[in-house]
Amino acid sequence: MVVIGGDAAGMSAASKVRRAQPDREIVVFERGKHTSYAACGMPYFIAGLVDDSEQLIARKPDVFREKQNINVRIRHEVINIDDESKKVEVRDIEKDSTFWESYDELLIATGASPIRPDFKGIGADGIFGLSTLQTGIDVFEYINKHSPKKAVIVGGGYIGIEMAEALLDLDMKVTLFDMAPQVMLTMDKDMADLIAEYMQDSGIELYLNEKLDRFESENGKVSSVITDQREESADLVILGMGVKPNAELTNGTAIETGAKGAIKVNKKLQSTVPGIWAAGDCAESFHLVKNEKTWIALGTVANKHGLVAGINLSGGDIEFPGVCGTAITKFKDLEISRTGLSEKELEETGIKYKIAKIESRTRSGYYPGSGKITVKLISEEGSGKILGGQIVGFAGSAKRIDTIVTAITAGMSAQNIVDLDLSYAPPFSPVWDPVQTAARRLV
Repeated sequence: MVVIGGDAAGMSAASKVRRAQPDREIVVFERGKHTSYAACGMPYFIAGLVDDSEQLIARKPDVFREKQNINVRIRHEVINIDDESKKVEVRDIEKDSTFWESYDELLIATGASPIRPDFKGIGADGIFGLSTLQTGIDVFEYINKHSPKKAVIVGGGYIGIEMAEALLDLDMKVTLFDMAPQVMLTMDKDMADLIAEYMQDSGIELYLNEKLDRFESENGKVSSVITDQREESADLVILGMGVKPNAELTNGTAIETGAKGAIKVNKKLQSTVPGIWAAGDCAESFHLVKNEKTWIALGTVANKHGLVAGINLSGGDIEFPGVCGTAITKFKDLEISRTGLSEKELEETGIKYKIAKIESRTRSGYYPGSGKITVKLISEEGSGKILGGQIVGFAGSAKRIDTIVTAITAGMSAQNIVDLDLSYAPPFSPVWDPVQTAARRLV
């Protein structure tokens, strides 16, 4: 078995196959220097909350080689797939040479890459996109070397918000631009506006509805960011403009792509070519609410993809059921989470729905540390089936999204949530949990 990509999906699958088939030959090609790392931890490493980048590595290449007998070859990039002859062309980056490796079965786990449009000046030093652990290390080292005072973030999604917090914690002046009318496009604007207000109150200069035009530089280093409305000086730029699936290796093969250009797979993670599988951020998933193929790049999904692919690659028979689009993050003390479909997405589907939006407290109001929480819950008109939820609030807020995603996955109605025997004590919740309070408004 040959695996392309040595992070979450690729190594989860390889490890599962090794446990099931101790004697099988497994070769993993990884173009970077690291395997099995927590890319989600990069903003916190950059901020200084994680002492060493090695703490983000779950397992190093030599551990896979010596303890699991998985032939991990870092700094080796697969540049071509010959699906008819069942072989891949590999470039040894250090030696700058190429060779062909044959396979019986192939797993493509190439992940995703930051969107990096070809704006004028984008090649200047000090402009970074975050995807691999190495890119996080590069940002960390650049900050230590150049001590930037003014940072500009382009894009108000998860990476943009997390990096805004990190750079603010490093005492930088932080400006965030987004061409959209809101931050966090995966949420409805009324909920996103709560986030934007808190970010501005915390010291972030936030400019929405502004399109990036170009970058200016001095002596090869970025000096300013220019939009269609203003010029902002910058010593450091973080691009948080989204990511795209790394599916280029399918070009020239019979492997088909689907949702948002990701590799088309069935629920067993098989591609359209027998013997070739795909998992992780490069592959499609099935959306449990939309009831159609989708593409979601998240570490949780990638690890589950890898496990399912590994079971099937080693002779098992299991399906990956699908995703709800669940995600969680924070900006300083403000917790943010969402799952299922937003109002905007439901408008596109034509499904008739009801919404409830409530404000409550994370704990009993009289208990110290109780904070504000806003819950938005969406149900299907008529059936009452839960279709989506969004939460913005303070300590203890965001993980309540897990109650909502469980309800969606189980096909539960708003009344079913009201009826749940959820736990209660003043340090943890009001008598009526905020999610149940929202559900009551839908019944």
